[in-house]
Amino acid sequence: MDDLTDSVSEEGRFADEDTRPTSQKELWGWYSYGWAAEVFAICAMGSFLPITLEQLARDQGVLLSDKTTPCSAGWQTGQEGITANTTTFDPPKHRHNELPPCVIFFLGAEINTASFAMYTFSVSVLIQALLIISMSAAADHGRFRKTFLLVFAFTGATATALFIGVVPKVYLLGALLAIISNTCFGASFVLLNSFLPLLVRYHPSISHSIHRRGSHSEDSRPSGDDEAYSEQEGSFLTTSSSALLPRDLPDQTPPTQEMPAAISPELKLSTKISSNGIGIGYIAGLFVQTIAILIVVATGSTTFSLRLVLMVVGLWWFGFSIPAAIWLRPRPGPPLPAALGGHSGWLGYVTYAWKSLFKTIGHARSLKDIVIFLCAWFLLSDSIATVSGTAVLFAKTSLGMKTEALGLINVIATIAGVVGAFYWSFLSRLFNLKASQTIVACICLFEIIPLYGLLGFIPAIKRYGVFGLQQPWEMYPLGAIYGFVLGGLSSYCRAFFGELIPPGFEAAFYALYAITDKGSSIFGPAIVGAITDRYGEIRPAFVFLAVLIFLPLPLMLLVDVDRGKAEALQMALELEGHQKRVNGDTPYTAIPTIVLSEEEE
Repeated sequence: MDDLTDSVSEEGRFADEDTRPTSQKELWGWYSYGWAAEVFAICAMGSFLPITLEQLARDQGVLLSDKTTPCSAGWQTGQEGITANTTTFDPPKHRHNELPPCVIFFLGAEINTASFAMYTFSVSVLIQALLIISMSAAADHGRFRKTFLLVFAFTGATATALFIGVVPKVYLLGALLAIISNTCFGASFVLLNSFLPLLVRYHPSISHSIHRRGSHSEDSRPSGDDEAYSEQEGSFLTTSSSALLPRDLPDQTPPTQEMPAAISPELKLSTKISSNGIGIGYIAGLFVQTIAILIVVATGSTTFSLRLVLMVVGLWWFGFSIPAAIWLRPRPGPPLPAALGGHSGWLGYVTYAWKSLFKTIGHARSLKDIVIFLCAWFLLSDSIATVSGTAVLFAKTSLGMKTEALGLINVIATIAGVVGAFYWSFLSRLFNLKASQTIVACICLFEIIPLYGLLGFIPAIKRYGVFGLQQPWEMYPLGAIYGFVLGGLSSYCRAFFGELIPPGFEAAFYALYAITDKGSSIFGPAIVGAITDRYGEIRPAFVFLAVLIFLPLPLMLLVDVDRGKAEALQMALELEGHQKRVNGDTPYTAIPTIVLSEEEE
């Protein structure tokens, strides 16, 4: 484990280590990339990219009803008089703005235009997850950290900006650009987050704090406990700053009583920097989202409007990545462990990353409560990602909402998410809720969204023409609920998982947490796409979403925190003893991981 008392020494512990104090300019370089790239997550992935893919496919598709009549090429084309009796789930006749179901043909398969966007997202998430795992070692070792960050940043930004040239005839190019941009976005944030522990470790305030603590506690601390003390201290630093942690809302969970006071400066600084970065990114996202809505209104809500917005997002991402390229220091990591033998270059990094992952999975399997939680988190994370994309496409195709209205939904959800991150903390203190109870409350509130959509199948409500997601205005309060719930889940799931992790091995298990988060989103969108292809519209997929959101609830109730903590502590003692036998008494890793012994290589 890292010894924080060594991390601020003037001489590096390995060749090329940069131990210069963190400067304000370097922090602004780190913040600038959040300002640049978070716009893609909020504006592109959150609203405009799914509807652009659907519209490009629609402009090139044919009506599902006869499979010969071209779909309307313009968003403003009226839909009255067009019928499509293709499914037993007939849409209510009063929804005049509902777009008729359209299909495209790809490799002989008939694909609904809304499903096309969902399938594209699933493929991009799959590639993103594989890439993140493969490059995780490069994020922590060697001198490639900053280089890869900039390569992914400029590649993703360029791919997004190139949407301006994507016309319906080459709609598949749009899918390819979406896959590239989303993959690069995820990979770049893995690399960006890998800088956070270093920014904290070398921050002047931490250097002074460590020296003060060292001078005050040197006489009072038993000499034989030095390593355990530093490992415990370092573990909390990496809890909030592991390279593979997802870009979630700041964790508002009050510190537990078990948290040592000695680590509070590092934890406070890490949380402060992370929260500032997220806040800056949200401000940028809301600002560009407002500009995007104005662009759409000014250009008449056409397909070109969508492509123009994506170009603006790409240029914003590209332009504000330049300050990060200038101000952010490379901060090389330590070399890969010598136990890799003859492996070097890309093969060595990829091999080490995958072996470390499988080693962590092997240890996690023996921790019953972590397994239960990760199963619940897999389903919950999948439902979060799937509901977001499904809602945007449903609002466009089933409710006929215009682009500017769809953008407003995303603005409301984002603001509600920020409010939720802080308000859930207030509610948990007010009602004295545990983290698990807060998560269950979030899930119950989240379940309202698909259940409300299913009300549209009830004949009496269907005839009434209001409620059950039959009118566009109903999307706005549901968007607020989604954002509010996400603010709580993002914070408390991470905090709850942290209670179950073996002390000193936070980074390795949080990497598994993040990979579970990324990988889960492959399945939900694909299943929604298949349901849409089967029934010709998205509303039947609400049944699947209701089940998907409910399944994590009983699993969360099965998690026993006390049992999980006891098992985690026992495993930590076993793993630390194993590491000392393999590597000696003072092993070094850039970020605590499950270290591979030679026989395991």
